[in-house]
Amino acid sequence: MSVQSQEARVILAIKAICTTKKMSIRGAVKIYGVPEATICYRIKGCVLKLKKCNAQHNLTLTEEETLV
Repeated sequence: MSVQSQEARVILAIKAICTTKKMSIRGAVKIYGVPEATICYRIKGCVLKLKKCNAQHNLTLTEEETLV
């Protein structure tokens, strides 16, 4: 299972929870096959590690390539 497909399923699950009144987190987890903790963290607004790490970079890609 690729990371992109899981990420897409997480996004779909969150949209389903937000748009459907009777959709619970556990129901979305069963339908979309994603971890419950991931859905809970995303709904609370936690940031992905990948995006968090990218925000810590001080140089742009062009600057980095110039230095190398």
